[in-house]
Amino acid sequence: MEKGNKEQEVVQLPENAFRELKEGEEYKPVMQADKVYPEVNPWSVTWGILMAVLFSAAAAYLGLKVGQVFEAAIPIAIIAVGASTAAKRKNALGENVIIQSIGACSGAVVAGAIFTLPAIYILQAKYPEMTTSFMKIFLASALGGILGILFLIPFRKYFVSDMHGKYPFPEATATTQVLVSGAKGGDQAKPLLISGLIGGLYDFIVATFGWWNENFTSRVVGWGVDLADKAKVVFKVNTGSAVLGLGYIVGLKYALYICFGSLAVWWLIVPGMSLIFHDQVLNMWDPSITKAVGAMSPEDIFKAYARSIGIGGIAMAGIIGIIRSWGIIRDAVGLAARELKGKGGSIDDVKRTQRDISFKIIAVGSIVVLLLTFVFFVTGVMQGNLLFAVVGILLVAVIAFLFTTVAANAIAIVGSNPVSGMTLMTLILASVVMVAVGLKGAGGMLAALIMGGVVCTALSMAGSFVTDLKIGYWLGTTPKKQESWKFLGTLVSAATVGGVMMLLNQTYGFANGSLAAPQANAMAAVIDPLMNGVGAPWILYGIGAVLAILLTVFKIPALAFALGMFIPLELNVPLVVGGAINWFVTTRSKDAAVNRERGEKGTLIASGFIAGGALMGVVSALLKFGGIELSIADKWWSDPMSEFCSLIAYILLITYFIKATKTKKK
Repeated sequence: MEKGNKEQEVVQLPENAFRELKEGEEYKPVMQADKVYPEVNPWSVTWGILMAVLFSAAAAYLGLKVGQVFEAAIPIAIIAVGASTAAKRKNALGENVIIQSIGACSGAVVAGAIFTLPAIYILQAKYPEMTTSFMKIFLASALGGILGILFLIPFRKYFVSDMHGKYPFPEATATTQVLVSGAKGGDQAKPLLISGLIGGLYDFIVATFGWWNENFTSRVVGWGVDLADKAKVVFKVNTGSAVLGLGYIVGLKYALYICFGSLAVWWLIVPGMSLIFHDQVLNMWDPSITKAVGAMSPEDIFKAYARSIGIGGIAMAGIIGIIRSWGIIRDAVGLAARELKGKGGSIDDVKRTQRDISFKIIAVGSIVVLLLTFVFFVTGVMQGNLLFAVVGILLVAVIAFLFTTVAANAIAIVGSNPVSGMTLMTLILASVVMVAVGLKGAGGMLAALIMGGVVCTALSMAGSFVTDLKIGYWLGTTPKKQESWKFLGTLVSAATVGGVMMLLNQTYGFANGSLAAPQANAMAAVIDPLMNGVGAPWILYGIGAVLAILLTVFKIPALAFALGMFIPLELNVPLVVGGAINWFVTTRSKDAAVNRERGEKGTLIASGFIAGGALMGVVSALLKFGGIELSIADKWWSDPMSEFCSLIAYILLITYFIKATKTKKK
């Protein structure tokens, strides 16, 4: 193995890492395929488990507090690099990937668990017969996470290799830059380190101190308030550094598709609904709605109605994607079938960097996990009824398998998994089907929520894991080792989140305590009427589905557009700002080499923004968890001046970004 200075030369991402390959061109990763590097050992596994426990607890608290789960991959990568540097470990790149891969299970499992399972506690106030336990939460999270891993592995080659350069993979890009820069050390890591400090400090000030508003909106001026109140038209942009960096990596093309979807909802559908149904109370599928549409704010109309159109669009875009990738699905299943018959090729014939867990193991493992899930449903969820359990396991297996590719696609495009939207759709389908076979009331709600928890965790894990595998592909780790040890991280994270969730419920309470669990409350609000004979907003889902079909006909990426319809406006506009910066810095010179160099430096800066923002988000959450409240946001953010301050800070941040991409003349 190469040592000293020679090793430093190797730690450099190839020029073709982020672009499409030319005919006959091959991507050669940082760690060479014909060499063996340290990856799995006591150091990497111990640190990976520690990260899984710590970040599961932190992510569970933050997610239950504000409804958003931070992705743990980047902060864990930073800690892994820091630990290996402090310990002066040689050739630590492979080890750090394993630490990140095991530890990143935390964010995936937490998202799957907290978006659904706290709804059980919330509904207990109304239905005391609904009960849960640590074992139910653990099994739903663990079985779902393992299914997500098993279902994604057959698609690894397609997403990370066949589609090389066609998807931006924003989070994987940022994490890879962190790991590579950490391995380089010295001056080569400076752009990432400086931008990480600036972006992290910027986001930390907002989250912890609230010196300026996190959003700039059209309500900052009087006519903007009137426009929002009367016409239901509002403009918003999140001024955070992490989202700006995300937009740069996503690029202008996809960012525009996402933003157009958002603007279609916020500037056409929301005002249109207010105009058409101004004096009507549309609560046929949600009895908790008591206001007429015209009396609602644009945000309320979005949450109550327009977002459901986005859910329908995501579901249909997913189905279209499944149909289009049916050949890939068929080939993956066919390969597994051949291996089961003993006709697969020898693993010795496959390069180290392309070795997966045997498809024979994946097929058998999937069957075993589904059987275990079936037993769990029969004994712990479905009141011993075999029919209910059979229907439940079929729904879980089909939805989780088919929508695995949708979750991976979303992460590859925008770095954000629409798992809550897909889970909401799963809960609605599960409720309708379970009511049809005779399972209703409190028992039906418990069953549907546990099923939703399994599916949600599976899809969340699939989306998260494709990031790990892309990082491994760029750097040259062994996929089989990443895949094998991901199971351990899942079990550790599932056990942690189960304990943390029960502890937080006892300490604070989800229904009306300081941990409001907004996503789970939304799930509870949807499932309660469904299990008691009230319908779902099928017409809104249908509109979204038709829109996705029309977009596909006109060759517009339906999933990107539908993601924009579902994700709030303020998180979509910054993607265009970041994408515009990308376009500007990579086109302003007549010299293509200079443009390429500026673009690469911009990627490092954007990665630093994402990394710093993510890490400081964790620190801010831990401070709040410890009862340290330093923010003046509650009073200050109601003043329009806080938004003007936000705009000034944002302009300064953008100016720094653009200036920092300039390269020295040689």
